[in-house]
Amino acid sequence: MRPCVTCKGKGMCGLSHCPITARFLHAKTITPIEEYMGATPSVFVGSYGYPSVALHPLMTRDPDHPPDWMTAKQSIADIVGIRAETIRGKHAGTERYTHAMQEIALSVKPLDVETRFSKPISWDVSFGTVITPVGRSGEIARCEVIDNAVVPRIVDKVTSDTDLGATGACQELIQGNTDIYQISQLLSAGLLGREKRRHLVPTRWSITATDDIVAKQLKQEISRYNSINSCYVLFAQEYGNAIAMIFLPGAWEYEMVEAWEAGSLWGGEQEVIVSDREGKKKQGYSPIAGGYYAARLAVLEHLAAIRRSAQVIVVRYTSREYWAPLGVWVVREVSRKATEQKPYLCDTPDEAMLLVTGLLRQTSWHQHITLIQKAKSQSRLSDF
Repeated sequence: MRPCVTCKGKGMCGLSHCPITARFLHAKTITPIEEYMGATPSVFVGSYGYPSVALHPLMTRDPDHPPDWMTAKQSIADIVGIRAETIRGKHAGTERYTHAMQEIALSVKPLDVETRFSKPISWDVSFGTVITPVGRSGEIARCEVIDNAVVPRIVDKVTSDTDLGATGACQELIQGNTDIYQISQLLSAGLLGREKRRHLVPTRWSITATDDIVAKQLKQEISRYNSINSCYVLFAQEYGNAIAMIFLPGAWEYEMVEAWEAGSLWGGEQEVIVSDREGKKKQGYSPIAGGYYAARLAVLEHLAAIRRSAQVIVVRYTSREYWAPLGVWVVREVSRKATEQKPYLCDTPDEAMLLVTGLLRQTSWHQHITLIQKAKSQSRLSDF
């Protein structure tokens, strides 16, 4: 029997808030609706029944841009509340309808739509580990885009080039300073890649695929740079997620440890720890899932910005404060926030480990780290 059946929001699981009962707090102000007229900043592709999937609008007056939530210092409750009002439309997907949805994905400005649902839709929240929560969903009887898309020149160029592969398209978009969240939208909407290979990609897959594609390009870039000269630590925390990064001199290697506090969202009765690592290439899909690729992207963006290579250890510690799963963007944006902080300079890898231990107030992750011992055993020219 699920513990939730017995608990019914009493807090027996140890969480400070119950994700299940939280939805009812926001549902008090949400009444069934038959029509929606307003902004649609993004689109969504589900994975059920793949490859027979369709492109759907996400209707909300919020910009649906996670970095904005961080900048505005929105709390977990604030974000759950915002997403509670989000409507995910469902439609079988005619060619005309799909084209209209692709216009939404292309535009950097949210487009207004007029939508009528087959029947009144009400509260039906869904949480996930990769995508952000969605409050309501309903079958669309009619949907008209009543705005004109605002498409940046680089986006128009890349999406119009049907001879350019998806990887090359993502690389050009990044070089053109296109937002990573829009690139993921374009990939999901089937707007990138060679003409015969373009297809809709489930949103949860396109998010991690975009992080991975862009990271591979950045890895090639930093492979041409000299190594950092000294060891340092970067750190940030938001939404009950603490991210600590240890940078060590050397050619690119990456290791991540993810720890969930006992009683936290996915921690269960005992602390859960999972780790993964890579060298020049990544073998297989990470057991850490999307968080591995999201944090790695932030690390590589930082190294590309300072034009250096390094061996990097990332430790993510998630506490009970993270009471509702907001999506993998949390890892990406908290990691990015860490790279914007003033670094803690360290004389040795051991000193860096000690510093991170103090920042996280945890030691259980130590036994999962391999790069520290490797770094300590390596000789450098400065040693002679």
